[in-house]
Amino acid sequence: MTSRESTGGNGKIHYAWIVAGVTFVTLLAAAGARATPGVTLLPLGNEFQWSRAKVSSIVAVNIFLYGLIGPFAAALYQRFGLRRTMMAAMVLLSAGYGLSTLATAYWHFVVLWGFVVGAGSGMAATVLGAAVANRWFTERRGLVMGVLTASTATGQLVFLPAMAAATTAGGWRAAPWIVATATLAVVPLIAWLMKDDPRDAGVRAYGEKGEPEGPLAGARGYTAGNPARRAIAVLVEAVRVRDFWLLAGSFFVCGASTNGLIGTHLIPAAFDCGIPEVRAASLLAAMGLFDLVGTTASGWLSDRYNCRYLLFGYYGLRGLSLLFLPQALLGPTLGLGVFAVFYGLDWIATVPPTVRLTAEVFGREKASIVFGWVVASHQVGAAFAAYTAGALRTNFGSYAPAFIGAGLLCLIAAVGVLPIAKRPQGAAVPA
Repeated sequence: MTSRESTGGNGKIHYAWIVAGVTFVTLLAAAGARATPGVTLLPLGNEFQWSRAKVSSIVAVNIFLYGLIGPFAAALYQRFGLRRTMMAAMVLLSAGYGLSTLATAYWHFVVLWGFVVGAGSGMAATVLGAAVANRWFTERRGLVMGVLTASTATGQLVFLPAMAAATTAGGWRAAPWIVATATLAVVPLIAWLMKDDPRDAGVRAYGEKGEPEGPLAGARGYTAGNPARRAIAVLVEAVRVRDFWLLAGSFFVCGASTNGLIGTHLIPAAFDCGIPEVRAASLLAAMGLFDLVGTTASGWLSDRYNCRYLLFGYYGLRGLSLLFLPQALLGPTLGLGVFAVFYGLDWIATVPPTVRLTAEVFGREKASIVFGWVVASHQVGAAFAAYTAGALRTNFGSYAPAFIGAGLLCLIAAVGVLPIAKRPQGAAVPA
């Protein structure tokens, strides 16, 4: 590819990279929103005298809605465009967390954190990164997906230590105010710089050959019809394909072993073992640093190597890390450091190869919506783990059964991903 093609033909940086940058900042702010329950779980329960299971149920609703919205969000991107949908997501996150500081009853939190924040998170999640990568990039797609996915890790680095310190100093309401302000601040940036389609900027997708066709005329390029109906129609087609169940099943385990379990319960689990909340939040942030490296590298690797084998390695490493975690929490500091490195490197490194395999199996046109349903399965797993881990802690006084169970599920998933997109020579790929 020539330098002229890389820059869009006019000597300037290709607009796809500007779009990727805006998307990264949006996903970073949304990651801060998703990290908030992990910091507020303990002080919120203490103020209202709620058990871990009860507070975890609020988080479970949030995570479930976050996943359920994913495939419909992918259809919304096609129907109304990336820009308007991203702005709506940020407004929902800001409103949900801002109003939650006034909440006084359990159902208030279910509505605000569960439904409002859950819906906003689902509209600004991994599926958004997949939509941008597929629409704006022909080359470097895996790398871009890795960087956009790593925004979650960057969000942890940026938000978790600050929220933990603010919560310790001023109570749990400080964390929602930080996130509400940050997400609202992103809205003008999206309105100013975000474009829905390469033709809006007068270019082709990054890496495509030839001259641009010109800007969009009116709503050209948007998909007509009901977005919800399209999302359901694509699901009906996808469930007939074996690989969809393998992708969705492995991502169920991914969700159960990441934001549902570690993202929600690691800080309370560390506190149970005598580790202060701020230090535990710093541990999560450090894991985010390693995840930033691991996920970006995973995107680069998924452009070059067999994604099935990458996923096998990622799930296997994560499973072993989780089996080691109960001992690490009770042992010397070095053990937690080892866990942070190995778990952090592949926290969400599974995303780029999963996106690529989804596109290989279902084609570029349907990949974003199918991946949205795969992400929905991820969040069902996360919601399951968020509630179950809290219930196990309430009933048994320890998180060890939850960590060990998640580790075993990861080892099963490592084997389950190997048949994905593997067909006899000459077999057709489902459309």
